[in-house]
Amino acid sequence: MYRAVMCDRILANVQTTLNAKLSAGYSSASQKSRILTESWVDEEAFCPSCGSTIKRFANNRPVADFFCPDCGEQYELKSKKNVFGNSIADGAYATMLERLESNTNPSFFLLTYDPDAFEVSNFCVIPKHFFVPQIIEKRKPLSPTARRAGWVGCNISLRNIPRTGRIYYIRNRQVEPKEKVLENWKKTLFLGQEKAMTSRGWILDVMTCIDRLGKKEFDLTEMYSFEKILEERYPSNRHIRDKIRQQLQLLRDRGYLEFTGRGRYRVTT
Repeated sequence: MYRAVMCDRILANVQTTLNAKLSAGYSSASQKSRILTESWVDEEAFCPSCGSTIKRFANNRPVADFFCPDCGEQYELKSKKNVFGNSIADGAYATMLERLESNTNPSFFLLTYDPDAFEVSNFCVIPKHFFVPQIIEKRKPLSPTARRAGWVGCNISLRNIPRTGRIYYIRNRQVEPKEKVLENWKKTLFLGQEKAMTSRGWILDVMTCIDRLGKKEFDLTEMYSFEKILEERYPSNRHIRDKIRQQLQLLRDRGYLEFTGRGRYRVTT
């Protein structure tokens, strides 16, 4: 009880300002960014899975940056000045694909900040169950003259992650209530129950299509407009419309959608 009370007390006074003094002894822009943002997360963030205080891993850990000592969730921090684009550069392509199958694959913290005001603009978490091979983009191998000639990196495509895959702590400098962060995390935990990456990929693709409709209520006819796009993604599937209906039924059963009759659905999240 004491831990929970203290955690809530701290989070009631979340500060969005970065401690500029911490970067004073560094000349590299990337080092400054890392020191500023990692220190802020260490001081202000909490575990979106259980609400406990997170801790920082020791330096040079190959994957994650933070962990929750209570529930075991791990988090990798990606930070950038101003805004993220449609993708995020990550490490080796082959290693990333291997990580997707791992039980310790971390969720991602995304943090953007105003470098002039030293203020966090946006801070969100993308749960690990939103990461599937379809969102991992293979980069070109490094040139033969490069120090790591032939190395193949990857990008994480943000455009293919449904809106519910970004759970905000801070959005446009406005701090979200802790209860809302924890609730939003729970809403999509059903994705983690889909162990097969292909099955999870289908669900996420249909969720993304729903997002692109841009409205709370829609019907099957509107969903069928994405048939060609899904055919290109799954060329071996000859029953795309059947698969769309199947995924909508699954999302209904998980409480993500409500069936309102005659082929119509309503987004509940």
